[in-house]
Amino acid sequence: MSDPIEETQTLEPHAEPQAVDGEPVDLVARDEPGDDLVAPPPLDSDPRVPRIAAHVRGILTELGLDLEDPNLAETDRRVARMYLEMFHGLEQGAKPKVTTFPNDEGYSHMVMEKNIPFYSMCAHHLVPFYGHAHMAYIPRDRIVGLSKFARILEFYAKRPQLQERLTEQVVNCLEQQLEPLGAVVVIEARHLCVEMRGVKKPGALTTTSAIRGIFHQRPVREEFLDLLRR
Repeated sequence: MSDPIEETQTLEPHAEPQAVDGEPVDLVARDEPGDDLVAPPPLDSDPRVPRIAAHVRGILTELGLDLEDPNLAETDRRVARMYLEMFHGLEQGAKPKVTTFPNDEGYSHMVMEKNIPFYSMCAHHLVPFYGHAHMAYIPRDRIVGLSKFARILEFYAKRPQLQERLTEQVVNCLEQQLEPLGAVVVIEARHLCVEMRGVKKPGALTTTSAIRGIFHQRPVREEFLDLLRR
């Protein structure tokens, strides 16, 4: 795997980071009960469903489709409900509560979660892009439960999105919540706007990365990439 992260600057030296293999699980894997995404309201009772459905019916009509076709009878409402589900990250109160814990053990090496699946919608064409994110940080005074990596990613993915912006939003959230020595996020995704339309290149993979703090140092970055290849 080629290095998706370009070297940009050198920070002050830091003790050589180690992989988390062999370390006690409770250093990195604690979570509080109920610390989760806010559940979306029942979609059938959402007053926006009929309003969105009316616009969808207009699109179908302009395309010359027969709305009397049984297969299209509920398509407008199905699409409306789908949009509200896919764009749930825009809802007020949808941001997950990211509970952190004191780093009482003084853990100062890399914490990494890789191959976290996600689905989002391209802001340019409103068609899906999907793939996996790889996230890591080196703690300072606070650590976070591992499930929160996926919660943060899902929150920012559930909206019309750009992969570049998604990558930056996730790493910025890690920085703000943890104030770590460093953080890195790499996202690899397939975009249906590339595969289904335009250049029509099935299987094309887009990789984006964002790094903060000590991950600008080559040895730290190379350790992250080494763990990513395993």
